[in-house]
Amino acid sequence: MRVLGVDPGMTRCGIGVVDARGRQVTIVAVDVAHTKPEIAPHQRLLMISNAIEEAIRLYRPEVVAIERVFAQENVRSVTGTAQVAGIAMLAAAKASLPLGMHTPSEVKAAVTGNGRAEKAQVQLMVQRILRLDAPPRPKDAADALAVAICHAWRGGATHPDRSQHGGAGMLPRVEGNDLTPAQRMWANAERLSRRHGAVEPK
Repeated sequence: MRVLGVDPGMTRCGIGVVDARGRQVTIVAVDVAHTKPEIAPHQRLLMISNAIEEAIRLYRPEVVAIERVFAQENVRSVTGTAQVAGIAMLAAAKASLPLGMHTPSEVKAAVTGNGRAEKAQVQLMVQRILRLDAPPRPKDAADALAVAICHAWRGGATHPDRSQHGGAGMLPRVEGNDLTPAQRMWANAERLSRRHGAVEPK
């Protein structure tokens, strides 16, 4: 399965593509779409839209995965992030691709086993999972790859459109011979975070 992951942001939008074959995940491409605050908002959205659509055209993913947006203290920031998420959703729809959406805590739990992991820990684990010489930089690049890895590992290929809804029915399996130790760790961490209502804003 080839997954295009998007870490939405108005100034920096991470775009990462991975191939998942069973337990192995390999990097295909990673990029960050940059826009400047002095540019008109609709023009910034157009630039990001073009970058995402170009990535879809070049790498032909089978699914698009996006990090879900949560309210933050900075209303302007979260509004822009939500707008970019909408742009990514539209790009997936235009390409007739299934869509998966994952919370920040789900993504962190998937790659580190801890839904409250720090950014540096996510970067390090993405480096290890993808067998890279150094952590992907900037952090938006690592986050986009983490979103793609999360979608690949949580079984989104089978029912990708369900993952945007969340809920108990989407909790990952904790048992099975086909699960890696990291996947079992993530599944237990995700169930624990859901039990305590822990959803970490981005």
